This record gives sequence, C-alpha cells and structure tokens, in this order.
Amino acid sequence: MEKGIIPAVVMPMNIRGEPDFDEYEKYLKWVSSFKVTGVAVNVDTGEGPTLKEEEKIEAIKIAKSIFKERTVVAAITGTSTASAIEAAKKAKLAGADMGLVFPNSAFMGYPLPPEVPYEYHKAISEESNLDIILFQLQPSLGGVEYPPEVLEKLASLKHVKAIKEASFDAKKFLETARLFKKVAPNVLFLTGNDNFIFESFVLGCDGALIGFGTLPVKDLVDMFELVQKGKISEASIIWQKLLPLEEVIFAPPVRNYRARTKYALSLMGIISEKSVYVRPPLLNISQEEKEKIKVALKNAELI
Repeated sequence: MEKGIIPAVVMPMNIRGEPDFDEYEKYLKWVSSFKVTGVAVNVDTGEGPTLKEEEKIEAIKIAKSIFKERTVVAAITGTSTASAIEAAKKAKLAGADMGLVFPNSAFMGYPLPPEVPYEYHKAISEESNLDIILFQLQPSLGGVEYPPEVLEKLASLKHVKAIKEASFDAKKFLETARLFKKVAPNVLFLTGNDNFIFESFVLGCDGALIGFGTLPVKDLVDMFELVQKGKISEASIIWQKLLPLEEVIFAPPVRNYRARTKYALSLMGIISEKSVYVRPPLLNISQEEKEKIKVALKNAELI
C-alpha cells in the first residue's frame, strides 16, 4: 500500500434501511476517479457494524471490481478471536487486500496486558494470511487508546502494514507517531482524525484513512500532495475552506455523521436522494441539519 488518501465510504440505503448496491457501485466509481490510494469499506462510515455478513461480502466484491490494482481495506470485527478470524478469511476471499482490525471489547479498561490485543491481532493475521491495519480509536466512539507498550508489541507483528490513529487528540497522535517512527518506521502511519486532517499531514503522517475523505476527495488528495511538496501555505488554504464543512458533518452528536455524509453526497449529485437513509438504531437527520449541510457545501465550493 502506498502513501495517500483512503476514503472510508458510506453505504447508500433505501427508506427501509437496505443497501442500494447500484448506488454504491456508482458512488465508488466516482471515488475511484480521484488519485486515492484505495478505499475502506464496511467501517463505521459505511455502517459496517450493522451490516449482515452477506452485505459486507457484496460491498467488498463491488469495491474490488472497481479499484482492481488499488487497495481495498475491509473492517475486521468479531465478538471473539474465532469470529474475527472467520471474518478476515471471508473478507480476503471476497477480494479485500487489507483488514482494519477494530478493537475488541475485551481490550477496554486499564491496565491492558499487551498479550491480550497482541494474541488477538496475531491470530487474525496469521490464520487468514491477511495484512492488517491497527486501529487506535477514541473510547467515546467505542474504541481503545492503546498504551505505548501495547502499540510497540502490536507493531512487531509481520502482517501489520499500517496504523490508523483516530484518538482525536493531537498530543496522543504525535506521541504515537513518534513511537512508530522509532520502533516500526516501515509501518504506514495514517490519520483518522477528521478534526485536524491538515495538521496531521504537517506533523508527518503518511496519509489518511478517513470518513471525511469520502466528501471533498479531490481537495484532500491535493492538500496531502501539497504538504508532501512542502507547500504548506497552499495546503492550508484548502483546509481553511474545508474545515467549516468538517465541523458541520462531525458536529455533536457525532453518530449522525453517516446520515449527514449521505445527504451531502446527494446534494453533490453523487448518490440518489432516495439512498440517503441509515439503518436503525441510527436515525435520519432533521431539516435544520440539512440546511446547515447545504450552506457548508456551498461555502466549500462543492455544490
């Protein structure tokens, strides 16, 4: 996998909360038209935790048919190690190139013995022979922030090719980046921090695996490339234009960002207005929120 932007994509759904795979395919073709490194499917942005097994498999197959030589990342979750291994095997068989391993609920609470997450990730990667991406996610979004000794042990696994850092804490982000540069310099360091994407780039990450990346795709690709070339002020101008939109999409309650993103994509003409629904228990957004999104998209010059 190369450096760059990996959009975490939504799953268009009809009013009954069923995936609209025709809209999904059309939408992924639009995403693929930009210089992205790959795509991430069945993650939080795509409502992966609510999708049925057969829906996840179909999502991966469609993504791989479009992205072909580029990287398709699939979410790997499981209530147990055995179920996560099975999910990884099925994802790889469907065409996934890498798995984003979500923290297991057994990791919550401190102290966290390094052996617990280490054996979990080791079993998944070795049993499935699937390359994996570690996932550090803030607890308020159902994730786990790993202590340094845990991260260092996880980084030693041969199938670990990247980490997505999504603590939404710049200090934690920088500490984790420094640790990986020291102990695993060949592991790609990807930001998942939608609230400081530009700053993540400036601080030296290798790209982004990110939900906001599925909206202003070209702008984020351009911003990353400008930072890589040392053109920080030019990249900053792009972020100043995008930040108000990010703040609307990820406003409290943050759980609504999936519905907000789908609605924004419909205003941009990327997905049908009949496919902006979310699967319960998530709820659709109010007219007031829709108006805020419309204004933010106009100000970001996306409509």
